[in-house]
Amino acid sequence: MTALILHSKNIALAFGFTFIAVALLGFVPNPLVSPHGVFAVNLAHNLVHLLTGVAFVAGVYLFRGREHKVILVLGGLYFAVAILGFFTKGDMLLGIVHINEADRWLHLGLALAILVSGMVFKSSK
Repeated sequence: MTALILHSKNIALAFGFTFIAVALLGFVPNPLVSPHGVFAVNLAHNLVHLLTGVAFVAGVYLFRGREHKVILVLGGLYFAVAILGFFTKGDMLLGIVHINEADRWLHLGLALAILVSGMVFKSSK
């Protein structure tokens, strides 16, 4: 049995497929990810998750050997979105993306996890 090698390519793919799965989940009524769920989402929020997931996956193939930089860039963008979320009054980020308090904290946690992953896990050669 071979061990899973943790390097930035696999980490980026894991983040990418997770974001895509969450985006798809947001299109199905459920109590976790929905307009009135634990994590508030709307169509725009689901599309952001989908685009983020696609960016992670595409980054693996477009920037071979520099996957950790893709992770750092997307983590930085997510960190900016998280901070912007904390300064947003109400529940509409930039007037189009539905968020709630749980989203704000999740975005911050994800941003930090993504950034740390980009710093810790090196790109494959």
